[in-house]
Amino acid sequence: MVSLGGLAAKLFGSSNSRVVRRYDARVRQINALEPELSALSDEELRARTQGFREEIANGRTIEDLLVPAFATVREGARRALGMRHFDVQLIGGMVLAGGSIAEMRTGEGKTLVATLAVYLAALEGNGVHVVTVNDYLARRDAEWMGRLYNFLGLSVGIITHGLSDEERRKAYLCDITYATNNELGFDYLRDNMKYDRAQMVQRGHHFAIVDEVDSILIDEARTPLIISGPLDDRSDLYKTIDAFIPQLLPEDFEIDEKQKQVSFTEEGTEKLEGLLAAAGHLQGASLYDIENVAVVHHVNNALKAHKLFQRDKDYIVRGDELIIIDEFTGRMMPGRRFSEGLHQALEAKEGVTIQPENQTLASITFQNYFRMYRRLAGMTGTANTEAAEFGDIYRLDVIEIPTNLPVQRKDEDDEVYRTVEEKFKAITAEIRDARARRQPILVGTTSIEKSEMLAERLRQEGMTDFQVLNARYHEQEAYIVSQAGVPGAVTIATNMAGRGTDIQLGGNLDMRVEFELKDVPEGPEREAKVEAIKADIARLKEEALAAGGLYVLATERHESRRIDNQLRGRSGRQGDPGRSKFYLSLQDDLMRIFGSERMDTMLTRLGLKEDEAIVHPWINKALEKAQKKVEARNFDIRKNLLKYDDVMNDQRRVIFDQRIELMDAPSLDESVDDMREETIEALVAKRIPERAYPEQWESAELAQDVRDILNLDLPIVAWAEEEGIDDSDIRQRLLDAANAAAKEKRERFGPEVSAYVQRSVVLQTLDGLWREHLVNLDHLRSVVGFRGYAQRDPLNEYKSEAFELFQTMLTNLRERVTQQLARVEIVRPEQQPAPAVPPMQAHHVDASTGEDELSPPAPPPATPFLSRPTGRDPQDPATWGPVARNEPCPCGSGKKFKHCHGAFAEA
Repeated sequence: MVSLGGLAAKLFGSSNSRVVRRYDARVRQINALEPELSALSDEELRARTQGFREEIANGRTIEDLLVPAFATVREGARRALGMRHFDVQLIGGMVLAGGSIAEMRTGEGKTLVATLAVYLAALEGNGVHVVTVNDYLARRDAEWMGRLYNFLGLSVGIITHGLSDEERRKAYLCDITYATNNELGFDYLRDNMKYDRAQMVQRGHHFAIVDEVDSILIDEARTPLIISGPLDDRSDLYKTIDAFIPQLLPEDFEIDEKQKQVSFTEEGTEKLEGLLAAAGHLQGASLYDIENVAVVHHVNNALKAHKLFQRDKDYIVRGDELIIIDEFTGRMMPGRRFSEGLHQALEAKEGVTIQPENQTLASITFQNYFRMYRRLAGMTGTANTEAAEFGDIYRLDVIEIPTNLPVQRKDEDDEVYRTVEEKFKAITAEIRDARARRQPILVGTTSIEKSEMLAERLRQEGMTDFQVLNARYHEQEAYIVSQAGVPGAVTIATNMAGRGTDIQLGGNLDMRVEFELKDVPEGPEREAKVEAIKADIARLKEEALAAGGLYVLATERHESRRIDNQLRGRSGRQGDPGRSKFYLSLQDDLMRIFGSERMDTMLTRLGLKEDEAIVHPWINKALEKAQKKVEARNFDIRKNLLKYDDVMNDQRRVIFDQRIELMDAPSLDESVDDMREETIEALVAKRIPERAYPEQWESAELAQDVRDILNLDLPIVAWAEEEGIDDSDIRQRLLDAANAAAKEKRERFGPEVSAYVQRSVVLQTLDGLWREHLVNLDHLRSVVGFRGYAQRDPLNEYKSEAFELFQTMLTNLRERVTQQLARVEIVRPEQQPAPAVPPMQAHHVDASTGEDELSPPAPPPATPFLSRPTGRDPQDPATWGPVARNEPCPCGSGKKFKHCHGAFAEA
């Protein structure tokens, strides 16, 4: 029985096919230009690029030039690369140029397709970014397709790990820049930590084409990019709070072991507030006041450390070090640390040395980074299953491009066994059979560990002639994957290993030539050997075709249909025959999660014997439904992460835009004067309340505030005793005195040094406060979920409190800038270089393994600028110079500076 939807699709075509048909007219126009362009010389063809640019300068759009530009690229590719775009590839190029995702099967030539849209966008001269998943593919594609771009007169740059800022700047200035998503994101974050526009490397976000778009914008978008640096020593705070936890009684907290959560009861909160207040760590009356966000975070970590984590089960103590134990394997994981201060809380609990905590200096999600581009497009073999997410988050449509030749791959029904042991016994037998008939076989696994386990099993069975890939060594694996279509080849790979490289039946000519003839110079001998390799590949291809093409055997279903489709898609490229089959067991993760116990009981009753499999299309459909549920849950998780990051992103953009304005402004005199005036207004309002009598004024305290912040010793107490004076008079006198002192200092420094000093102080103060703000937001995010117990929406709570914290940060910025400029003196009179950014480490955690993909670079040396006096007079704050927030206050009170003279002014 055909559904109404299916009948409509048969009569009128699917919505996707109707979209694709819209491009047919333009394809015919491009084809019509082919004879004319093939008659041009190389110089005449290249000159068309400059001609197009002149037309754009005269008002034409790239949309107007699409047909002649695509025709030019097709002819250029034929000459420079020996490749001619198929008609379906022209359609793919138009989809990319229109800012959508082109879904093209593996082997359909996505790398070549991108050249059409990249060339067209590059004509505008604003730079085009082509984004790849790893450095190897960035280099390979830039060098390969760069031959075409250079032939047509465009420049190409590559961004890979380890380049200097100057090398990066040159690469970004090229017409086309190839880079990985990580490098682009980190360059953006680092640019917004620079102190001079000339130090920044990127030049805007005009147009990006993302290769393997599903991997980058969905899989890798589960975790943000983070740049971190060392935090001030907080070991005293950890130890102090740790000492409170043993004083709590069972009724002071509640434990949920299933969710691995612990929280304070109302009685416990009151008791803790008393302990914290006595220790001087509580600001205000309540633990949950916004000023105590960081303290709440530390307290919750200490409670978790004592009540949820057990020594010798979750971690061990070896010497003076606390080492995590993996909960699944039971192995020690030296070098790995619990995040967000939990590891430090455990170190405090066990009495070992507390290692310094890292602080987030800057972070961004891939969602928010790529949404900055004016136009965004992508390509992959598998995007349709995530079309809703692409549309919702990125405003990208997914358009499926027809294959150049009909797909001949046979996708067989899954085989389901009762146990993992039975499944692997069947897989081993199937691999042996495929080898016997000389059919190339690609065995897909879901993890590196499972690849190694299967490899060990094959060795025990006497099979040693196979390759194991694990997505760690991209260049080696690209070569191995390229030869996985050779008759009799057995390749075991995780789903991501060797991605971006075609598996061609018989082997890949270019890869073999590069590998086998790398030491053979150009000449007749090399040409003869190339011909011999061509003949060998043709012979091997015929043998592989006769054996049935590439056989993709999967050892497990992934939680996402898209990953399974990627694996299947490696077989049957360009009309080749092939087959795919999944082997499952009821003990697999996906089956176990979705009720395999009931199915096991049912199959036993039906008489399913050991080593027998059940095969039925209904099982495939049931599994797809389970995968859809997991995909929907993962989408919700990513969407929720993005809602929180959007709050930070709005603030991040304000700060980053403000930094650029500060760097571009010829003088900051006006901004600094405004900050000084607002600071004075706040000081007066704090000490002289509205409608208060002079005898109620806190004149002595105001005089001390003025000494601390404005570095001025003024007779405020005497002023307050004058007849008829009011708060506006006091405010004006303070303003006049502060402005006069600032004017004298500017004249003494001179305009150039004064401008440099102001810019340095404002930017460094802004960056320091922004980093503190990020820590507070992290702490707020970790505890705001508890608001749900009080029937309050955690997201709304996060938004309102994040806004309050942001406003407090801006108030503190005005006060700290005013204070620093009132005290700053020049160390050296000559012009200083721009201050260096703080020591940094880059992090991007692989969401599936939890491992940090990036090793920390060596920290750059800091450039001292502000003077730090050697002798400090406790009675004279003018002699203190800059004081670290966690230093003991120089006044001798015994408190930390941040809790004494460095305490934030009330908003």
